[in-house]
Amino acid sequence: MIGWIDFILLFLASFRLTRLLVYDKITAFIRRPFHKEAEEVLPDGSTLSYIEIKGEGLQKWIGELLSCYWCTGIWSSAFLYIIFINMPNLASPLILILAIAGCAAILESIIEKLIF
Repeated sequence: MIGWIDFILLFLASFRLTRLLVYDKITAFIRRPFHKEAEEVLPDGSTLSYIEIKGEGLQKWIGELLSCYWCTGIWSSAFLYIIFINMPNLASPLILILAIAGCAAILESIIEKLIF
């Protein structure tokens, strides 16, 4: 078992890594081979943006994975836990940086809700 501090760090790091892979613009190049962005003009004139999954087989599976926050979260958590256990010297800085970024993202979301 791991301690509470390690659990909280892994929790925050997994949250941030998952959002990084699924939503952030900086990682759009990872999703691009698997997703096609589409837009639809609604009757009221507004535009709805959505993604379509590309390909078949493995390409489609990865596309589905990268479009699902819950699915990517499982794999992100597993990846971080495995490197935490097997390569602690490599994992510790990565997990700490992602955990700090996760805290910052949560705090920014709270502040944004309070201001707007």
